[in-house]
Amino acid sequence: MLPFAMITSATLFLTACGSGSTGPGGTDASGVAAGSDEVPTTDVVSAERKDEAAARLLPAGTTSLTVAISVGGTPPGTTYLSDGRTLTGQDVDFTKAVAKVLGIRLKVEQASFEAILPALDSGKYDFGASNFGVTDERRRTVDFVTYINDGQGFAARKDSKLSGITDLKQLCGLNVATTAGTTFEATLEENKHVCADAGRKAYQVQTYADQSAMWSSVQQGRSDVVMSTINGLRYAVAHQPGVKFLGKFHRLDVGFAFKKGTKLAPAFQAAVNRLLSDGTYGRILDKWGTTGSAIVESRISPPELKS
Repeated sequence: MLPFAMITSATLFLTACGSGSTGPGGTDASGVAAGSDEVPTTDVVSAERKDEAAARLLPAGTTSLTVAISVGGTPPGTTYLSDGRTLTGQDVDFTKAVAKVLGIRLKVEQASFEAILPALDSGKYDFGASNFGVTDERRRTVDFVTYINDGQGFAARKDSKLSGITDLKQLCGLNVATTAGTTFEATLEENKHVCADAGRKAYQVQTYADQSAMWSSVQQGRSDVVMSTINGLRYAVAHQPGVKFLGKFHRLDVGFAFKKGTKLAPAFQAAVNRLLSDGTYGRILDKWGTTGSAIVESRISPPELKS
């Protein structure tokens, strides 16, 4: 395993949401001091060792795998450290840790978030690691191995009259910013009818390729609300002036994504459960301030959470 560095399609893997609160002298969702722009750099993975029992679950002859990740989010999602080359994030740590447990090398390919899942079926990538929420719709064509529980939430500028969103009818007449190809976009598009059903003006869904453009739209007043990951929103709100978290909307399990019918799932499940039992799992969540997103055990393609 090499350290994480700038990615190209041929680069070996170097590695792409939890609760936290901010108060005087406290820490925010990143696990670093409130108001700090620093991204946590504590090494919580390198001490992990190969687990022979988990490794034996891999298909015979498996020594390396290709993983696709999407870069460009805010922590705890995948981002770059200040050197502009080294990748970091919660998914990065989990992917590195699982690879160490299984004793495999990883080659990384960077791809847009919306392009990863469709490419799994072709065999272009062995798996994806970019905070993929487990939904019933996705389970029809993709297998998952869960490693955290995150979900959907909302945020807005501090001068917004909204104090919390528990019903999509609260969005009627507003411009809602989100990222393309996500469960957030799907949820918003599938439920646009709620406003018409209530005799109100529909909300407008504004999709962006990356989170920086999405947040700029909110800060500049082109969008009224942001829908994104719960953990990502908590972090962003703690590090951006003038925005506020509007609460959790829908929890979702998050997992590594594989081609449907993959033979890799049992080994990855065993690896995540090893991390849970040996303490590495907890150290990763502590680092990123997402302990409220912990799971008890890893599962393979569980039904979508309905809460």
